[in-house]
Amino acid sequence: MARPRLHDDALRTRLLEVASRMISSDGESAVTVRKVAAEAGTSASAVYALFGSREALVAAVSDEGFRRFAEHLAAVGQGHDPAADLRALGGAYRKFALADPHFYRVMFYRAVAPADGGPAEAVDRPTFQVLHDAVARALAGAPPERVLSAAVGLWGLVHGLVSLELAGLLPGDESAREAAFDRAAGTVGPALLAG
Repeated sequence: MARPRLHDDALRTRLLEVASRMISSDGESAVTVRKVAAEAGTSASAVYALFGSREALVAAVSDEGFRRFAEHLAAVGQGHDPAADLRALGGAYRKFALADPHFYRVMFYRAVAPADGGPAEAVDRPTFQVLHDAVARALAGAPPERVLSAAVGLWGLVHGLVSLELAGLLPGDESAREAAFDRAAGTVGPALLAG
């Protein structure tokens, strides 16, 4: 008979949420097993049972952020209009950042290394590859360096707009900020593709 699991996925998720908030607001050094456990309403032994170490917990926060981000991007899918796909990917990027701002900050501002030993350069991550592939479809036949340049430019545009919004620097309510995002992406995005 198998041993019953003492700690479930809900507790694991709660610990990742707590750790992501700590890293996002106070940096990686603020994370201790005891503090995370106490804030999550569990014991330090539960953290060790689920993650093995403080370092593995911190790396798992980055992994979870990229997993959630990849889910948002994958939900866009691929349609018949590459330009529409790119607009949808920008919207998915924004939606992820607003839904999970702590994970977003850990991934992009705190630069916590993922546990999977994956590539450190963002352009080598599977989540960037989704954007790169969509740009390649939009610029069919363009040289690889042109595709990469346009993809990095579009990423910078969306990332900058989202970062301004998360910092509270875009005026208006949610619908006004979303409209400003759409207008800016719709104006500057095609220019980046055109080169």
